[in-house]
Amino acid sequence: MDAIQAATPARLYALGVGGALTVLGVGGFFWGASFETGQRAIRADLGEVLGILAVNGPTNLLHLATGLIGLALARHAARNYALAAGLLYIVLAIWGLLVIERGVGEILGVVAVDSAENLLHLAIGLAGVAAGAATPVTEKRSRRTEPAERTPAA
Repeated sequence: MDAIQAATPARLYALGVGGALTVLGVGGFFWGASFETGQRAIRADLGEVLGILAVNGPTNLLHLATGLIGLALARHAARNYALAAGLLYIVLAIWGLLVIERGVGEILGVVAVDSAENLLHLAIGLAGVAAGAATPVTEKRSRRTEPAERTPAA
């Protein structure tokens, strides 16, 4: 496969965003690793990556999981990953906007979010949908062999 042909928007998204989310997921544990649930516990044990992004254990696991999945699917299912991750992160951004109260909120009482996190989720989501839409659907090769051409009977 030609190198230029291999660099589709979805593949670049899966590698770039997958790598960034993996680093954010691992690095986030240095700022906030609590797995306490509930509004009070999350607010008390909330860490902020570089003083910007609200993180806790479940948030870090979400970033780590979606990042590793992106890296794993970059070669064979990058378009599907870009579309699915894009939709997931758009939903998280909208949900996060609905639950923020006094600057911080939590989704399902577990995943910590704040305004910066919601903007990050929205950017990841929109980029994913755009990368998936910009990548053409590739036709799967059929495993069946083409029938041999028939020669006319003499």
